[in-house]
Amino acid sequence: MAKVVGIIPARYDSKRLPGKPLAIIDDRPMIQHVYQRAAQAATLERLVVATDDPRIQKAVAQFGGEVLMTSREHASGTDRVAEAARQLMLTDDAIVINIQGDEPLLRVEIIDSLVRNLQENDSAPMVTLAYPDKDKNDFVDPAVVKVVLDARGRALYFSRSPIPAVRDWSSPPSYYKHLGFYGYRNGFLQEFATLSPGVLEQLEKLEQLRALEHGFSISVVVTLFDSISVDSPEDLTRVRKIMEQ
Repeated sequence: MAKVVGIIPARYDSKRLPGKPLAIIDDRPMIQHVYQRAAQAATLERLVVATDDPRIQKAVAQFGGEVLMTSREHASGTDRVAEAARQLMLTDDAIVINIQGDEPLLRVEIIDSLVRNLQENDSAPMVTLAYPDKDKNDFVDPAVVKVVLDARGRALYFSRSPIPAVRDWSSPPSYYKHLGFYGYRNGFLQEFATLSPGVLEQLEKLEQLRALEHGFSISVVVTLFDSISVDSPEDLTRVRKIMEQ
């Protein structure tokens, strides 16, 4: 069976929250929370942090995690994950799980579900997650990405706008909230990193649209586990409070 590797991209220079991976939550840096939770996934054979900053490298080494130094020039976390996969000399059929470094509350079940989807679906080059949501505020919030699916569970489109359009607001809308975890077959991951950004990707600022614009399918696993990404100081405060409880 193909090797399964989890890679956590972690850069220091976040625009809204500089040094985000090292933000302290419950006496530990956020990257440690992510790593230690992800390490519990039953399907991962190896787990690596891919970073561009020696401060993050040092922090990961201190808690005993595996870490790789990657280029500072990467435009996206996917590019960083692709470089790390090359450094690890993974074969084309290896499964690579892109685990977001700003998700300290992640559930390991979502990692295992991505892996199993790729193992059971030979035709899928890429897989991601969606959470069935009914929160009206999230539905209209451009920071919350929505996804619509076809009858076979593949992504039709991702958008920051409310999709599908809801004409009857008498009850809360039912929609899928996209969660930014991805699984790839390494051969496709390396190809994806060479593709030119698409028009829709640049308009929406959503990298996954590149795959759709270039004609590749994205399988979507519907999960019952929501996840909170830390994108701002307000998110960090919220997560700290949850951890305290």
